[in-house]
Amino acid sequence: MTPPMDDAPLPDVLAGPLLRRLAPDRLVLWLAATRPLELILALTPTGEATRRLLIGAQHCRRLPVGRHAWLHLIDLPLETPLPRDTLIAYDLCVRDAGQEQGIADWGPHLLDTDGELPAFVLAGRHHRLLHGSCRKPHHDGPDGLVRAEAWLAERRHRPDERPAWLLMTGDQVYADDVAGPMLVAIHALIRRLGLFDEPLEGAVVADSRALHGEAAHYYDRESLLPDVESSENLRELFFGGVRKPVFTSANAHNHLATLAEVLAMYLLTWSPTPWQLIEIDTPRLTEKHRGLFQQQRAVVERFVAGLPACARLLARLPTLMIFDDHDVTDDWNLTADWESTAYGHPFSRRIIGNALVGYLLCQGWGNDPDRLAEPLNECVRLLEAAAANDGWLDGEALDTLIRRLLRFEGWEYRVPGEPPLVVLDTRTRRWRSEQSPRRPSGLMDWEALSELQQALLDHRSVIIVSPAPMFGVKLIEVVQKLFTLAGKPLMVDAENWMAHRGAASVLLNIFRHSRTPGNYVVLSGDVHYSFAYDIRVRHRRQGPHLWQITSSGIKNTFPDTLLDWFDRLNRWLYAPCSPLNWFTKRRRLAITPRDPDRARAGERLWNGCGIGLVDFDEQGRPRDIRQLDARGFDVRFPPTTQGDA
Repeated sequence: MTPPMDDAPLPDVLAGPLLRRLAPDRLVLWLAATRPLELILALTPTGEATRRLLIGAQHCRRLPVGRHAWLHLIDLPLETPLPRDTLIAYDLCVRDAGQEQGIADWGPHLLDTDGELPAFVLAGRHHRLLHGSCRKPHHDGPDGLVRAEAWLAERRHRPDERPAWLLMTGDQVYADDVAGPMLVAIHALIRRLGLFDEPLEGAVVADSRALHGEAAHYYDRESLLPDVESSENLRELFFGGVRKPVFTSANAHNHLATLAEVLAMYLLTWSPTPWQLIEIDTPRLTEKHRGLFQQQRAVVERFVAGLPACARLLARLPTLMIFDDHDVTDDWNLTADWESTAYGHPFSRRIIGNALVGYLLCQGWGNDPDRLAEPLNECVRLLEAAAANDGWLDGEALDTLIRRLLRFEGWEYRVPGEPPLVVLDTRTRRWRSEQSPRRPSGLMDWEALSELQQALLDHRSVIIVSPAPMFGVKLIEVVQKLFTLAGKPLMVDAENWMAHRGAASVLLNIFRHSRTPGNYVVLSGDVHYSFAYDIRVRHRRQGPHLWQITSSGIKNTFPDTLLDWFDRLNRWLYAPCSPLNWFTKRRRLAITPRDPDRARAGERLWNGCGIGLVDFDEQGRPRDIRQLDARGFDVRFPPTTQGDA
């Protein structure tokens, strides 16, 4: 007789390992388990003997996040550096009572088709990068990470062809746009693992335990706010599902609210194992929502089928991440008015803060453990106190941590190498509008932009990761500007670098500076379509050469017909000879779009799930730009001689 699922034994490992910031003398990995594990890492560089390293407590932070859930943040220094540009096979063994179980025992889905263990490469320079954003599980399209894993598997024995990094440039999870079946799965996993509960203030339920049970409010989370006049703006911001003309339809009715929900979302997005521990039962729903639930369930099931491949990819490529709005909430910090409304209510501030805590634990720490050591230490104290308090987070301590994270300046980071990587935080250090609190804020304030300039000065080449494109589609930016002038920036996600006069001016002046004469590649996502531009400063012989390369989304797309019209009208209205170009902030730049080689009628914007791949020459210039389309083919963006604005 099969035991009930809740009584079945739990596996040791829930998710991971994820390879994060790797260097020859230091390895950073992320792992989620059902108990604190004693781990041994076996490393076997090609042609060398195996090294066995016991990962002691001083190099592995074991963080309780539930009664049966522990995050393992591994930061392992190496006395003898590992070789570069060489395949390094590895096994992560769990030791218990003198016995060891390796990946083949606890994670067979991580093995190659012929049973080989995972292997990684420490690239000697940043010669090739994979990059992408926007991975929404219930978008009805294939998963770009599955495509990337298949591409990598074809080259698994060719270390020179391995990308140096997988760059995930925003919206790794959608905390604000959750399918009904996914939210049911999240709640089932919370119960199965006993993820920590928390008290709630400013909601109609007293704590998360009620919210994860009968009061889950599927497709109806706006009802969590008390029915008072002060909550009306919050309903629009977080739960309204307001129709956004031109761009997208917000679907925030299942917005994640608690830390347990956020952590469960990460586990269910990165690993197939948690799905094996739960069952998805259809909750009580209206007739309308029952139909939507079944439609979303079929899409989510296809997403789950691809998770073994995603887990293999994340176990083989060192991965760097940065947040964008959906990792926390839609339109996060878009305007000063948004900020005052969202942070002025205890429940909405908790919603934002819980997503930011989840980002710290599951994404941010692995980018730069030293830079995030202090906020992590405070988070560890909170979680350890909850473990000692029968699984209840201290609400006051959680709010204190959230307030400090909201003020924290240090989410951005740099990665040395050739060329160096500069990863920008375009969400938390905003340049608020001096004209009106309802106008869009600049994506970075003056101080943050000054730090960017210092990072670029005197470098002959730099790769910049900006979640939102620095140089986007002019017509779409004009539409966003019109909605802003009408006082409706939230309706069209009016978040582009040119939307704020001060930020745009400083950014353009950075690239026109006499000490920035090199090659600068900007990698971006966010917009749900892909494109590439060549950019130069007009009337400068020794000026910089820039490339804007955008890959979006990994599992998301723009409405086809709407994008076709935008693409066509943009080519007509902003042709090289059009006088409209001289009314844009970028008039001192010459921008040459690259046409995708699979374009049927001159399209410059590629619409399809997938992931970007860029090869760089010795001078840091992109010599091959392509999109690995998740439908199984490549889309190249070759250079063109046609000019633009």
